[in-house]
Amino acid sequence: MTKTQKNGTLAVVCLATAMLMLDIAVVNTALGHIASDLHSGLSGLQWVVDAYTVALASVVLTAGSVSDRLGRRRVFAVGMGVFTASSLACAMAGSIGVLDAARAVQGIGAAILFAGSLAILADAFPAAKERMTALAIYGATIGAAFAIGPLAGGALTSGFGWRAVFFVNVPLGILALAAIRAWVRESRDDNARGLDWPGQLTLSAGLFLLVFALLRGNEDGWSSAHITGSLVAAGGLLAAFVIVQRRVREPMLPLGLFRNRSFTAAQAAVFAISASFFALFLYTTLYLQEILGLSPIEAGLVYVPGTVAMFVVSGASAQFGERVPAVRLVGLGLVLVAAGMAFMLTAGTDSSWIALEPGFLLASIGTGIINPTVSGMALGSVPPHMSGVAAGVHDTFRQAGIAVGVAAFGAMVPASAALGHGSASSYVDGLHTALIAGTGVALAGAVATVRLLGGRRGAAPEAVAELA
Repeated sequence: MTKTQKNGTLAVVCLATAMLMLDIAVVNTALGHIASDLHSGLSGLQWVVDAYTVALASVVLTAGSVSDRLGRRRVFAVGMGVFTASSLACAMAGSIGVLDAARAVQGIGAAILFAGSLAILADAFPAAKERMTALAIYGATIGAAFAIGPLAGGALTSGFGWRAVFFVNVPLGILALAAIRAWVRESRDDNARGLDWPGQLTLSAGLFLLVFALLRGNEDGWSSAHITGSLVAAGGLLAAFVIVQRRVREPMLPLGLFRNRSFTAAQAAVFAISASFFALFLYTTLYLQEILGLSPIEAGLVYVPGTVAMFVVSGASAQFGERVPAVRLVGLGLVLVAAGMAFMLTAGTDSSWIALEPGFLLASIGTGIINPTVSGMALGSVPPHMSGVAAGVHDTFRQAGIAVGVAAFGAMVPASAALGHGSASSYVDGLHTALIAGTGVALAGAVATVRLLGGRRGAAPEAVAELA
């Protein structure tokens, strides 16, 4: 590939990734307006976030197999088309049910794009050093897009209404389709795995029922028959998914990958940060807007210092990665994320927005260290022909972490209080509980990473090839 093609490929993958991550975060600052315009309660708003992330987490592994088999460039373009069309459907939704359904389709399009993104980069940048630089830029894009989402959503919502946060994807999607055609070259795996339908069904149903039970538990009662039944069924289906993966000839999630400690550590770390810091964005944004009374754009501006820090730190990680073992970077990053969430406990009902700023800045620096490092670990611990599978697994853990985190924190935070149905103090007490839980999740991820890796830089890709 020429240098222009490589740079163009990196640009289009980063553009697609920015769109996907923005659509996880950008809706947060628009939720109040969505609730008012579509007459939605808390549950409908939570599904605006989780319909997207559950669909993404459920489908991304199968999308990776399809991408490896049919061609990553071709499938990537299809994913962009689905994502763009469903964004238009979201923007035109006339009810919360239609919006949630369109968000689920949007999540499927996002899954297709996520599944191919890292594999396309691995093909375009085969040398280790240039790949690390590309992954640092990719990681910076993830972190910056997720953090800048509230500001972008706030600006669009304040200026044009909540529908603009979805309409903006349409011209960007058309631009991305043209760039894919111009710069991304085709690649595939001649030995790609077949589709694992039993695995797809058990994973999708298990994740859906788990998130459903966590979202509805407070409202319907944790001891109610359908909540208890949903939790039991979710556990059974997820256990069945693991059994299926052990027995089918071509599993969507090759369990042998997890015998490589570097690969396993990458998944533990990305799940930990997604289920803690990323999942809390919804609730901290509701705090800023509905408890402290900030406008959507003012709430978005609160995140700007952290966004800048995250982008700078992520961009510098290519140099860190060459000199510092991954275990130290990821462990330090997760400790900083945990410390940041602990600092946010100073926020109260009568606080200024400044109360959140030190904690958010610390957590953003930690995120900037983690994102490119774990992406490099996930890809670097598998041989090139398995990059699509590795990318799919990595994104499954990322999105499942966000979906489960949003749902679990929803059981702790009486978010209806932020929508006018309760006291501000009850919301803040629940937010404190969620912050403590998130701190614990991040610290657990740090401990797991250190225990898995110790002082190692990672196992050889060939070891995974033999086991998978």
